[in-house]
Amino acid sequence: MCLAVPVQVVALLGDQWVEIEVGGIRTRVSIALLDEVAVGEYVIVHAGFAIARLDVVEAEKTLALFDQIAAHLREPTDALHPRLP
Repeated sequence: MCLAVPVQVVALLGDQWVEIEVGGIRTRVSIALLDEVAVGEYVIVHAGFAIARLDVVEAEKTLALFDQIAAHLREPTDALHPRLP
């Protein structure tokens, strides 16, 4: 199963490479599969390649939902099988 997470392009590195950031983590990925990418745009990355460009508003909504999920998972629970610390 793959999970597509929007990542933001923060720098153009040349020769079909960009620096991306998500959650404070930065790395470089290839944009060889896309026509053009600009700083500030969001892309989906798979196996080190940007495979799709995303609408900024939709990407930010998705990241906000991921933040809500992460916050919920940090809350204590009365579940029958609670998560391990």
